[in-house]
Amino acid sequence: MDTPRPGWQPPLFWRAAQLLARLVVALFARLEVSGDVPAHLRRGPLILAANHISPFDPIVLGAACRARGVSPRFMATGGLFRTPGLGALMRHAGHLRVDRGSTAVRQALDDAAVAVAAGSVVLVYPEGRIGLDPGMWPERGKTGTARLAMACDAPVVPVAQWGSHEVLPYRAPRGMLRALARALVRRPVIRVRFGAPLHLHDLSPAAPGAARRGTDRIIDEITDTLVPLRPDEPDRPRHVDPGRPVDTSRVHRRPTSA
Repeated sequence: MDTPRPGWQPPLFWRAAQLLARLVVALFARLEVSGDVPAHLRRGPLILAANHISPFDPIVLGAACRARGVSPRFMATGGLFRTPGLGALMRHAGHLRVDRGSTAVRQALDDAAVAVAAGSVVLVYPEGRIGLDPGMWPERGKTGTARLAMACDAPVVPVAQWGSHEVLPYRAPRGMLRALARALVRRPVIRVRFGAPLHLHDLSPAAPGAARRGTDRIIDEITDTLVPLRPDEPDRPRHVDPGRPVDTSRVHRRPTSA
């Protein structure tokens, strides 16, 4: 009988950074984490698909994932990897570079597929950017997350977050110090919820439109997971960031249950 090979192991540095993230979040906000990641999926292979509402999101998600015993590899913008010092730390932690708007985007998807196949948990923002929906609901997603799930036959756990936009503004570092000072005093509540695993077994990667249908399912699940986190803000957020633009070109039709 073959002995199963261990999956990818998160470096000690990254696990320590997640602990630091919990301390940073606790300084500026009150973190509430609900839902869970099934025990058999916490070490992968798994895709976490999260909504994106603020530059503070990676810190929040790093902290929330630690609370659930998960150390994901983030798919992050190439600009972070080009930053002196930070780029080396990102690579050492096992995160995956995404050069948006270039021909190298395809390479990012291939790298993510290799990582998931090796047993990693990979965290993806299916929207591909900080969402600009007028109501701050998840936008119409890019198809990369669904294509990754179908290529690896890996489950997708939707992750919804709400409140991080009250800590860091859209245009950070512009206005960052004032926003952090306000958060330090007010300590807003940040809620993160892990939804039920989603499988795309019934979709064939070769079928026309499969990636789009899978993407819509993922965004629908994130939206459903987000609904209970903002029950008193069903249409528009109470906290309005004046520096955040609005773009209606990628509005996603929410499920009727929302």
